[in-house]
Amino acid sequence: MYSPYAQDGFRARFDWGPAGAEAVGLGSSMVAVVDVLWFTTALTVAVDQGIEVFPHRWRDRTALAHAQRHDAVLAVGRSRATLPGQVSLSPATIRRSHGIERLVLPSPNGSAISLDLAAAGSRVIGVSLRNAEAAADWTTSRLREAPGTAIAVIAAGERWTDGTLRPAVEDLWGAGAFLAGLADRGIAPLSPEAEAAAAVYRQAAQRLPELLSVCAGGRELAGYGFPQDVAIAGEINSSRSVPVLDGDSFSAAA
Repeated sequence: MYSPYAQDGFRARFDWGPAGAEAVGLGSSMVAVVDVLWFTTALTVAVDQGIEVFPHRWRDRTALAHAQRHDAVLAVGRSRATLPGQVSLSPATIRRSHGIERLVLPSPNGSAISLDLAAAGSRVIGVSLRNAEAAADWTTSRLREAPGTAIAVIAAGERWTDGTLRPAVEDLWGAGAFLAGLADRGIAPLSPEAEAAAAVYRQAAQRLPELLSVCAGGRELAGYGFPQDVAIAGEINSSRSVPVLDGDSFSAAA
């Protein structure tokens, strides 16, 4: 059934949150999920260290059993990581960790969206400001190998206290960085929505990561006592890892 929201006819598409993922992602063979503060930043930090990452839904009571089933460490809530060596969704705790091979990373936004898309048959990659260029390189090569393939980019966003979507500008920048990279590599056409995201990134590019530290999400994390995580999220294109969700887990693409 035709939907004007699917952005059909465009090689690269863009939308927000779970509803946007359903609208444009389910019709796309490949989907990039962007959740800069924190899921996809934490994901790239983990994959950089060779850690296999199992996404899981936030506050799901099966998370511990899921970790035990996969012989994995379960990341705790960020405020609960008080013991030395304890890992949470905070990228800084992952970077400080040692000896972890598999990690269950619960998240209410990026992780949940990734799982929904994978269950629908999409090939899911994780994109942040840390790996946007690497992800654009990798994706471009795959799209050139399959001329009829489309890529959807989903900015996860955050949630207001009433549960409604709060578009998060850091996710718009991350999605825009990736989309701008695709456009620069000749991937076309971009949907108007994707073009808009790329344009927002290009306008802000010279001021990142400064803007990241003063946007609402950055201020929120700093206020919670996690300014180091904002700094890690702002390590623009420092990572060459492209996390690909294969089965239950993300690992680095070849």
